[in-house]
Amino acid sequence: MVLLACTGLSAQSITLTGKVSDSLQNPLDVANVVAVNQKDQALEAFGITNPQGEYKINLKANNSYKIKFSYLGFAPKEFTITTNTEDIILNVTMLEATQNLDEVEVTYEIPITIKGDTLVYNTDSFVSGTEKKLADVLEKLPGVEVNDDGEIEVEGKRVSKVMVEGEDFFDGDSKLASKNIPANALDKVEVLRNYSEVSQLKGVTNNQDNIALNIKLKEGKKKFWFGEITAGGGADERYVVHPKLFYYSPKYSVSVLTDLNNVGELPFTSRDYWNFTGGFRGGTQQNTGTSFTTSGGGLGLSLLQNNRAKEINTKFGAVNFSYKPSNSWRLSGFGIYSYSNTLLETVATRQFISSGQMEQTTTSADQRSKLGLIKLNSSFNPSSNFQWEYDALLRLSNENEDTNTLSVADVTDEIQEVQDQQPYTLTQNSNMYYTLNLKHIFALEIESQTGEEDPFYEAIRDQQPFAGTIPFDAGQSNFDINQAQRVKTNRIDAKLDYFWVTGAKSNLNFTLGTTQSSQDFDSRIFQILDGGGELEFEEAELGNDVRFDFSDLFAGLHLKLIAGKFTINPGFFVHQYRATNRQLGTSVTDELTNVVPDLFINWQWKQSESLRLNYRVTRNFSDINSFAQGLIFNNYNALYSGNRDLESALYHNVSLNFFSFNMFNLQNIFANASYSRRIDAFKSSTAIRGINQVNTTINSNLEDETLSGTGSFQRTFGKIKVSTRATVFWSNTFNIINDQAQNSRSLTQDYTASLGSSFRKAPNLEIGYRYNINNYENGAIESTFYTDRPFVKFDASFLNGFIFLADYDYFNYRDKAGTIENEYGFLNASLSYQKPDSHWEFSLNGTNLTNNTDLNQDSFNDLFFRTSQYLVQPRYIYFKIKYDL
Repeated sequence: MVLLACTGLSAQSITLTGKVSDSLQNPLDVANVVAVNQKDQALEAFGITNPQGEYKINLKANNSYKIKFSYLGFAPKEFTITTNTEDIILNVTMLEATQNLDEVEVTYEIPITIKGDTLVYNTDSFVSGTEKKLADVLEKLPGVEVNDDGEIEVEGKRVSKVMVEGEDFFDGDSKLASKNIPANALDKVEVLRNYSEVSQLKGVTNNQDNIALNIKLKEGKKKFWFGEITAGGGADERYVVHPKLFYYSPKYSVSVLTDLNNVGELPFTSRDYWNFTGGFRGGTQQNTGTSFTTSGGGLGLSLLQNNRAKEINTKFGAVNFSYKPSNSWRLSGFGIYSYSNTLLETVATRQFISSGQMEQTTTSADQRSKLGLIKLNSSFNPSSNFQWEYDALLRLSNENEDTNTLSVADVTDEIQEVQDQQPYTLTQNSNMYYTLNLKHIFALEIESQTGEEDPFYEAIRDQQPFAGTIPFDAGQSNFDINQAQRVKTNRIDAKLDYFWVTGAKSNLNFTLGTTQSSQDFDSRIFQILDGGGELEFEEAELGNDVRFDFSDLFAGLHLKLIAGKFTINPGFFVHQYRATNRQLGTSVTDELTNVVPDLFINWQWKQSESLRLNYRVTRNFSDINSFAQGLIFNNYNALYSGNRDLESALYHNVSLNFFSFNMFNLQNIFANASYSRRIDAFKSSTAIRGINQVNTTINSNLEDETLSGTGSFQRTFGKIKVSTRATVFWSNTFNIINDQAQNSRSLTQDYTASLGSSFRKAPNLEIGYRYNINNYENGAIESTFYTDRPFVKFDASFLNGFIFLADYDYFNYRDKAGTIENEYGFLNASLSYQKPDSHWEFSLNGTNLTNNTDLNQDSFNDLFFRTSQYLVQPRYIYFKIKYDL
């Protein structure tokens, strides 16, 4: 269908080409060319000149057009042409204007405008009317993508901030914006490249990887409440409720999001919760040459695959606000609450490499999760020379999981597991930025973190685990094993930067900083007896009472130099480390002085083309969990014991990134390659017998390597967009299994190609193909898995108010050995009707219309290969009513 549409379009169109120059015949780069059909005054086509001033647009034959040329600082020009079947050449000379571009733009909307580092898309120039949310609009903008997780990417880089009318929208996440902001409220999307939260530091720091989005609303949506209220239901007590309200004005803004459903829609996942950064302005823990993360081991809850499960029940609510008490003071924040009850069922096979043992498991899990986030921000900016930012982010959660597992290996065992925890973390930062004069800038950033984790684990099983290691009472009817843990963390990071601007294109950056952390960890393993009593174990190795202190004092020096088209930023940090762990009545202290260099080079040979090199050496430290020597249950067949003599590891990382965005033909290319080498790396040392294992962490001179690469090509030919993407990841690692070094290699390849249309008055179709290869090699065992995944997306607007949407994904999963093969597909569709100028929309929706029952996944580590079959929700058909406010 798409090919026939392309053929028909080509047969009825001609090409308008030419060159746009100034009065001295110098070419004008990124000048806008717009063609307006004289018959219906609709925007027919647009183009942007390349660095040679050349443009090219396709027009329909035998039509009359008004061709409009505009360029920042120049008077616009208009021509009227009538096409026949011959191509047309139109060269234009533009003269400097006395009026600015804003006065010109009110006469017509330019699809794409470039203003320095800002790219402005007029959304009405790209949409077809079938779009529902911001994500649907963004996917039609050249150079903008929404990945499988709902996160927004521009130029292959993740968008770090989304704003609406200049106000933060749930700062620290882009998924909530892409999935919730109504498409019909959008006027323009501004892509802010090289974005800096602090304007004073924009010229002295590197922001090439920082991209923000600002959403401009239609005039009717400003200073008025807008949004939508959606409710629906279906058979088997299925329901959906989605009220969403928004208000934006120069003084304050409010956004309210809610989502209650049991049809498998996930507005907020545990992964979203832990990845939610809160949008902290400072970088006290970033790029200092040290990697030290204070986080507990957590529960290790079962993860959803492709955001699907056997049953999902979700309740979600969120509020975002901003308020300006004065022109120099701004308050903002958000609150998020998410509840989910998830049922998971998995059938899996694990092949243990060292022992050759096969284990087959059937697992059912009941997960209940309550997640909360509260963020407050105060920004005080009385002048262009001073800025003070304060942020506080509170994380609260209550998670538990009940699991029943039937394990069949050399023996058969029924295992009931319970996991529970209620952790919290409070993170605060205070940042001050002061410009003394044009040559001297100061930045002070302080961040504190306090938190507590209390993971609890219980396993009830028929077979005695780890006989000879833990003296369980074998005279009981079963083995009721319990483990309580508690981790308390207090940490502070501080960094003072002084920027000395030595010239128009150079500056020096002097840094002083510190990290001070203190952690306490206690744990105990005990057995619940038949009478309800507890059997406590006195052995020291079955409990923990540990104190871990970490100190890092550092100083750094960096030079930033702009030489022609190159930006060069070399530097180094000098660190003085001290780490002490106290346990078992003694203490062990490790002290180290270390110098770590880094280098950043950016070659910007065009405004929209660059090549970046980034090299960094990082000293990596583990937190208290890796030092506590007492045994800890990771799961029913795995114990972990820390290593109090563990030292740091050294990581070398180098990456190369290429980006090209050609506005002339709407071609977008990006590629990146990254190589990492770990010296004295942390290694897992495992003693394994059958399927039971005891793990610890050691340092080893066996070096690990990883190499990854990603490339993407996207180009628009008239109304057809062609996209390709390739991702390759290779790793070569060593670990210790039963006192023997074991080499593990993996190679993952993922390729995607698609072809899609963007017609305004005709149905649109996207067809694509995704191919995935996972190759795992460990010892004498090698496994290769393949997944073919063709996909189709279709949308159509018809009969003055009807919209039909459908997407289909087909999976063919198999292994090279021919022992596994499974085919399945997922089809989702909706048919909606909204009478023109009506607030009401009625829709019929279907998910998993093919009624597929399960999907497959494979994984690999140094101990085993794992393949699994994972049950998912069946077909649901439900009716929805939506009211637009």
